[in-house]
Amino acid sequence: MSSRRKSRRKRAARSAARADVRSKPAPRPSLVVRTRAFIMGVLPVLAIVLGTRQLLAEAFRIPSGSMEPTLLVGDWLFVNKLRLGPHVPFTSHSLPGYASPKRGDVAVFISPPQDVSIRISPDEVTPTLVKRIVGVAGDTLLMRHGQLTVNGTAVPSPNSFSLPDDVADEPQSIFAWQHQIEIRGSRFGAPIETPSLHEWGPLVVPAGTFFMMGDNRDNSVDSRYYGPVPRANFRGTPMFVYYSYDPESGVDYVRAVTSIRWRRIGHWIR
Repeated sequence: MSSRRKSRRKRAARSAARADVRSKPAPRPSLVVRTRAFIMGVLPVLAIVLGTRQLLAEAFRIPSGSMEPTLLVGDWLFVNKLRLGPHVPFTSHSLPGYASPKRGDVAVFISPPQDVSIRISPDEVTPTLVKRIVGVAGDTLLMRHGQLTVNGTAVPSPNSFSLPDDVADEPQSIFAWQHQIEIRGSRFGAPIETPSLHEWGPLVVPAGTFFMMGDNRDNSVDSRYYGPVPRANFRGTPMFVYYSYDPESGVDYVRAVTSIRWRRIGHWIR
């Protein structure tokens, strides 16, 4: 037999062996291998999503009219967490931000513990809220006849809604905590002995805290009820409205698509 023929037979044998190997199905990876591959594929995506949510920005929905007309029920916001410093999960600490909270800012924060009588939900002792900073540490605040005054300067309400005097002037026992930080013998006059929604103060904002109020002052549960908010409770500042719909118009059950407020989309919050 010639060497050429032997060579052809060897090549044919090797080709047949390779074809036989290819024809056999590859063994299926074990459950452990498949699980490990799934976890390794999902973890990076999950880390990016959670990292973005915790450190950069987070979506927030407005459920009440306490900040009207600045924020409307049905607005969806992006909250900038970098500005005031992102919160470290599972701790009471935050990373440094590139700005400090100041009077006039709208901010998202964790509420101090709330009395059961004012909670939106009985189980939400410290809900996440959005209000405006009306007083910083050292400021003297008071309200007379529904007019807010900060350090002797009247601060007009952004909202024209006002409760009747017989309702707003009714003393509320939940305001009694204000006596702890009220001041006496100052140029702002004597403190109100039985505070009401329209009559309270003067009081001084303690160090390291901020006094928060809703722009819709007569329809807002805010620092008047639960006290100044510690700096550590801040979670960010709203940037803009990325989606909005009117929950009281449109077609039932599909209002999110039948009553979109197109003019609100892209609205920057100030």
